[in-house]
Amino acid sequence: MISILLADDHAIVRRGMKEVLQEALPDVRIVEAESAAETMDAARAGAFDLVILDVSLPGRSGLDVLKDIKAAHPKLPVLMLSMHPEEQFAVRALRAGAAGYVTKQSPPEEMLGAVRKALAGGRYVSASLAERLATEVGGDTKKEPHELLSDREFQVLMLIASGHSLTEIGAKLSVSVQTVSTYRTRLLEKMALTSNAELTQYVRLHGL
Repeated sequence: MISILLADDHAIVRRGMKEVLQEALPDVRIVEAESAAETMDAARAGAFDLVILDVSLPGRSGLDVLKDIKAAHPKLPVLMLSMHPEEQFAVRALRAGAAGYVTKQSPPEEMLGAVRKALAGGRYVSASLAERLATEVGGDTKKEPHELLSDREFQVLMLIASGHSLTEIGAKLSVSVQTVSTYRTRLLEKMALTSNAELTQYVRLHGL
C-alpha cells in the first residue's frame, strides 16, 4: 500500500486531489493535513512514501515546512503543489530538496505523472522549468535582483506586492512586525529599490 501525506489548507483542493489519486492508485492511503503544524505532526508520527505539500500554508510557508521535512526525513520525497506559477517558487523548492513542483492549474494527468515520478525516486520537472534550470547551471545569464533574495525575503516581497501590510505579513509568517520590517529593508537594498510601490511595479514588470 502506498501512503501519501496530503497537505493543503483548502478542503475542496484536498478532496479533488484525493479523488484523482484514489482513482489512479487504488491501494493508496491518504492522510490529510491543513496547516504547517498538522503537516509536521503527521510527518513525525507516520511513515509515508510521499508528501504532497502546498507552498502556502497557515502558520508557516510550505518552503519552510519542506526544509524541516527534508532535515528530519532526507529520503522522503516531497512534491510541491502551488497556485503560484513556476517563475515564483519552483527553482527555490527544488533547491530545498523538493521532488517536483506542480501548479494547481495543471491537468490531473500531469499531477499523476509527477506523483509516479516522485514515488519512483525521481524528480518531476516541466519542460519550461528544465530549460530554466539548464540556463542557470550553464551560467549563461545574469541573475535578476529577485533571484538573489533569500526564500523568506522573496516571500515578503510577494506579500508586499499583493498589498499586505507589515502586520498582516507578520501574522501570515508567524514573525514579528519588526522582523518583517528587517526583511523589507534587506530586500530593498538588494534590489536597489526604495518603496513598496517600486517593489510592486518590479513584480508586475517581471511577471511574478
